[in-house]
Amino acid sequence: MRSIFIKEISSFFSSVVGYVVVLVFLIACGVFLWVLPDTSILDYGYASLEKFFDLAPWLLLFLIPAITMRSFADEFKAGTIEWLSTKPLRHLDIILGKYFATLALVAFAILPTFVYIYTISNLSSTTAGLDTGGIIGSYIGLFLLSACFAAVGVFCSSLTSNQVVSFLVALVVCWVLYQGFDAVSKMTVFAGGIDYYLKMIGIAFHYDSVSRGFIDTRDAIYFLSLIILFISLTRISLNSRTWDTAQ
Repeated sequence: MRSIFIKEISSFFSSVVGYVVVLVFLIACGVFLWVLPDTSILDYGYASLEKFFDLAPWLLLFLIPAITMRSFADEFKAGTIEWLSTKPLRHLDIILGKYFATLALVAFAILPTFVYIYTISNLSSTTAGLDTGGIIGSYIGLFLLSACFAAVGVFCSSLTSNQVVSFLVALVVCWVLYQGFDAVSKMTVFAGGIDYYLKMIGIAFHYDSVSRGFIDTRDAIYFLSLIILFISLTRISLNSRTWDTAQ
């Protein structure tokens, strides 16, 4: 798993595409949070990072599929998946190596946003300071959300040898999991019935819960279960594709 992890990190940063993806994420954050009037923190009136944590999931919705789209798609296209299968590596080792490399890259992209904490604290007109607990909870929620998106992206990449298809499928699945169930729960046909339970299926419900600064066991179990589900689906997909190739 360690060798796959190092290989993925090296291949990402050996290409200009890797830096462009991260740079686009940071520029988009900067433009939305400090330039555009509708979403600018400066026009918000409060020294808060709430705008950032509302916006970040939507940017990660595009960033993470862009990172994961080549995870297995490139291996299938180049035929190197058979070479990997001959190595003393289990399929799970390969999957986890690629998965944790994706998480490391996402963390690398999110890390520079910590400067927003310092900036906002200096903009505050009161001595009370920021809601530290809320900020810590929000960053934890953002990481857990990223971990789920990464699991989905790696799974979608294992379904096809086409990077564009992998990106689009991952984008749709991540959107459905993040906002789709919430949108369905607002339909009048579900009002006063199962609307609350439909909302609970979505990532947004649990992300908002963690962002309040209190990590509920139910939220942790939800995120972990979703990650395990898609890692398991990736393993099944990889087993079926390598088996078909071997026939």
